[in-house]
Amino acid sequence: MIRRRPQLLWLLVPYVLFVVALPFVNRVPLFVLWLFGATLVTPFAVFLARRGDRS
Repeated sequence: MIRRRPQLLWLLVPYVLFVVALPFVNRVPLFVLWLFGATLVTPFAVFLARRGDRS
């Protein structure tokens, strides 16, 4: 499936930002900034996946 639709890999960006990287963010102010930045990046990643997946 990924070979036919590689643009869907953009949807891994929010996953990586929210789930995988959270254990590495151990300070409260940085944690809040990290979540805010991830929240702003998520719609852009979904837009890129949608733009590439017009089928």
